[in-house]
Amino acid sequence: MRNIGINVNKSKDKEGKILSSIINIIKNIILNSDIRIFYDTQGLTQKATKDLDFIMSLGGDGTLLGTAREIARYNIPIMGVNIGNLGFLTEVESSEVEEAIYSIQEGRYYLEDRIMLDCNIVGDGKYGNFIGLNDVVLSKGTLARMAKYEIYIDDKFYSSFTADGVIVSTPTGSTAYSLSAGGPIMFPDLKLMSITPICPHSLGARTIVIDGSSKVCIRIMKKYESVFLTVDGQQSLELSEKDRINISMSNNKCRLIKLDGYDYFNILRKKITSRTKECEGDKE
Repeated sequence: MRNIGINVNKSKDKEGKILSSIINIIKNIILNSDIRIFYDTQGLTQKATKDLDFIMSLGGDGTLLGTAREIARYNIPIMGVNIGNLGFLTEVESSEVEEAIYSIQEGRYYLEDRIMLDCNIVGDGKYGNFIGLNDVVLSKGTLARMAKYEIYIDDKFYSSFTADGVIVSTPTGSTAYSLSAGGPIMFPDLKLMSITPICPHSLGARTIVIDGSSKVCIRIMKKYESVFLTVDGQQSLELSEKDRINISMSNNKCRLIKLDGYDYFNILRKKITSRTKECEGDKE
């Protein structure tokens, strides 16, 4: 692997010191390496990107999500390097990059495929397409007023409920917003989706986990204020009543580089299930 891309979140490395250090590490380990630098995902959709052997996402989990969406069509492996706060998806810390590059150079790694979601919106004269790695969320605007949703799975009516919103999540996104809303943790390489109501006005509205090959259709039946669709917490669109939001597993996948010895459950404990910094007064 000598053709390497680095997508940098400039807000987390304003002076470029971390980037400069990583470039030197790569050049010292992978001789004759060809390194291409991208800033804030700009340029990642260019066709030349498909020739990269792998791309390093340098930032936090949000940077990796953006990277995954932009290069999904090219099937390029991603190595996440954390220079953010939590770093659940980007499990390699900046201090561990040298060891990680040696592992890649020596073949001590494997690729883990994660499903992604395709989302298209039809109605009210609009049509839009999105792809996401974590989740597709429908949620209310600034006022504390709910909306009514109808959900169909594989063209069969599943449920209707009034709620603050709905989250359709991949296993990768199951430890994000879905978890906060009471959804389950799903092992990341499974081909599943979960549908979780956000603060439903019914005790019977609960999360359902479905096969990843299923097709989900959500309809907004009644809304009292603005309702927004958000993909991975980064792309958004205001919705109208009667809009149909169709969600299915994408043909594209996110390919993550995992180093030998990677332990998902250890990271899950440290960064999600046993994380107590908030209780200890850490304001980070």
